[in-house]
Amino acid sequence: MRTTTRANSRRTNLASSSDTEVVIIGAGAAGIAAGRRIMDARLHCVVVEARSRLGGRAWTFNDRSACPIDLGCGWLHSADRNPWRKLAEVQGHSIDKTPPPWMRLSAPIGFSLSEQAAFLQAHRKFYERLDSLLDEKPDIPAATFLEPLGRWNALINAVSTYVSGAELDRVSSRDFLRYDDSGVNWRVVEGYGTVIATHGRDLPVVLGSPVQLIDHSGRRLRVETAHGSIAADAAIVTVPSALIAEESIVFRPLLPKKTQAALGLPLGLADKLFLSLSHAEEFDEEIRLFGRTDRSETGVYHFRAFGRSHIEAYFGGRLASELEARDDVGFVDFAVGELVALLGSNFARRVKPLKLKRWGADPFSRGSYSYALPGKADCRAELAAPVDNRLFFAGEACSRSDYSTAHGAYLSGVAAADAVIASQKTRP
Repeated sequence: MRTTTRANSRRTNLASSSDTEVVIIGAGAAGIAAGRRIMDARLHCVVVEARSRLGGRAWTFNDRSACPIDLGCGWLHSADRNPWRKLAEVQGHSIDKTPPPWMRLSAPIGFSLSEQAAFLQAHRKFYERLDSLLDEKPDIPAATFLEPLGRWNALINAVSTYVSGAELDRVSSRDFLRYDDSGVNWRVVEGYGTVIATHGRDLPVVLGSPVQLIDHSGRRLRVETAHGSIAADAAIVTVPSALIAEESIVFRPLLPKKTQAALGLPLGLADKLFLSLSHAEEFDEEIRLFGRTDRSETGVYHFRAFGRSHIEAYFGGRLASELEARDDVGFVDFAVGELVALLGSNFARRVKPLKLKRWGADPFSRGSYSYALPGKADCRAELAAPVDNRLFFAGEACSRSDYSTAHGAYLSGVAAADAVIASQKTRP
């Protein structure tokens, strides 16, 4: 078992970091990537994190009685060009190259092979119609490209809630088309969150210290946190777009363009529930089941990932939001209900809840990953744009084509850090 995030980070306090060259707000994938780049350039920096751990929306839960569980991001999307994959290898972690379940047929339980073939054809035609959107045409909801009264529209919409965290009527077609995926999707056996947190080792981090105000009215920036003030020459803001939209951090003077851009990039919702599974050997490894195929409010169930005796249940969009409004038991009851309908009433005795993360209820996330509302695809560039060459922004929502991913967050963090480094060289 590897040491914890808290032990790996070089924790500091505000008393020793109240004056710095660069303050980085948020210790998720973008903040950690930016911090490492700033330190490599030999600039003095401090990373301020609201949580008591590193990683942000990347979180590998470790329990001595269980295997590492990624409650946040779990897949190395575009793994052939994903910088976190190289870092995982340098850290000595194991890369699992098993094809993801969405690139293989599901188990034919409640979803026959002929039905799957029909669904895949309908899904492919939906993407072909979506690809027909021309740059000069107005941006419209992705749902526009569904076949009218199509047999598989509900399931296509369910898949959207896993991909974007939202139903297709809320998703910008143009933004959706800009996403760039190489089709190579791998995993880290020890956990994606473990890799990201480990990369934050040795960063000067102040944990448990939410930022409340960024005053950029004076010659130097003043960052007010729950535990004191920091003066800095420059800041990199890496908090989720939802927090900027809610103005959880107040900018003085206000930055209305940032707020409006963030409002156009809400966080979708995708929650994971992990269940233990007894007599797991009765199921093939890495199989997938849809709870229902006739409605969009359904879970998808990944059996025996890594060969473990687990089921990873995934809920997105409006369904996840509705379940979050209940207590944790609501997720379990819903999942068990769908699984029992597929596998028989005795199956309920074979599963027990292991871990659940409700990202919408997390005050430092307010969701899982960003999508653009129809007509708001260009908000990503606005959100990423620096202010006065000393306020910089990063995070997956700032990425034009790698949004919603940890590697998109990494690349945006490095880009923001490089911009800071360049600005410091020209500072009088």
